[in-house]
Amino acid sequence: MSLRRSFLSRRINSRSFALSKSFKEVEALTLEETKPDCNGEDNDDDGGRWSAMLPELLGEIMQRVEATEDRWPTRRNVVSCACVCKRWRDVTKEIVRAPLQSGKITFPSCLKQPGPRDSSLQCLIRRNKKNSTFFLYLGLTPSFTDKGKFLLAARRFRYGAHTEYIISLDAEDLSQGSNTYVGKLSSDFLGTNFTIYDSQPPHSGAKPSSTRSSRRFTSKQISPQVPAGNFEVGHVSYKFNLLKSRGPRRMVCSLRCPSSTPGSPPQDDNKTMKKADSPSIVLKNKAPRWHEHLQCWCLNFHGRVTVASVKNFQLVATVDQSQPGGRGDGETVVLQFGKVADDVFTMDYKQPLSAFQAFAICLTSFGTKLACE
Repeated sequence: MSLRRSFLSRRINSRSFALSKSFKEVEALTLEETKPDCNGEDNDDDGGRWSAMLPELLGEIMQRVEATEDRWPTRRNVVSCACVCKRWRDVTKEIVRAPLQSGKITFPSCLKQPGPRDSSLQCLIRRNKKNSTFFLYLGLTPSFTDKGKFLLAARRFRYGAHTEYIISLDAEDLSQGSNTYVGKLSSDFLGTNFTIYDSQPPHSGAKPSSTRSSRRFTSKQISPQVPAGNFEVGHVSYKFNLLKSRGPRRMVCSLRCPSSTPGSPPQDDNKTMKKADSPSIVLKNKAPRWHEHLQCWCLNFHGRVTVASVKNFQLVATVDQSQPGGRGDGETVVLQFGKVADDVFTMDYKQPLSAFQAFAICLTSFGTKLACE
């Protein structure tokens, strides 16, 4: 009799456990269905409670968040609002302005948009010599010791007679086959001529480079949505110094710069720009002056560079610059790069350069160039 009771009690307990487990699964499924979709698609075809919010109320909320959360790390709240659902993301994109007008970096797409027109975005580049990696951070304070907000990462690879810098949005995944890959920098044997490649076409109808080194994948294309090639968007060249005359390096940059119409929402990464919106620009390093007392070449970095180095430079637009809205006076600095510690450098850029292009140009300064010094 006792054996039968024991058997019945075990059956009841097992059924109770199975019943409670099924209730937990239903509860978890219900919570999953009511959770907002961060991929931009609403789970309910008729729209959930998040997407059903009144447009006036939603716009007022986003305007207040955009106005108050103006600096990182609190600016992540703006990005969080864009992840609620597709409707929230569309409203956020309409309110959040591009760096050209706002002077703020919010979304990854901002890294390929031109910087502010009147002021510079101050960034830091930290170098790791052990694994040949470079990290770009947005400066949050005037201090050079502040780590800042991570933006981009790059790693140097050697392939035979040339060198490549792979640039990515992920500090851990630095490969051309990654979804976080944004472009690369390729140099010749002497390290005096560089080509900047973008992972996305600079304008509609642009064709990827036909060279073998510019292909992202050695095998067949993995997905039709992922371009198998890279697109040339700029060249950087250092002039030879055969006579070994005294002076800093001389460099010339020819770039296809992005353009952003004032008042227009930021563009997505997978959307291409019109061909007319991709003008070219020529930059050259600003000539320093010789300081008789210090017996050295000097440039005014306005306190942003503290260590003398042959890598330090300032770039200005050439006088014959024909880009609409460009200054082209030969004096206005659009990019400056300089050393502040052993492995810490400052990078300040403005219109018409983007953060991606400015970072690629600064990477060309690393490495020994015997023919140019």
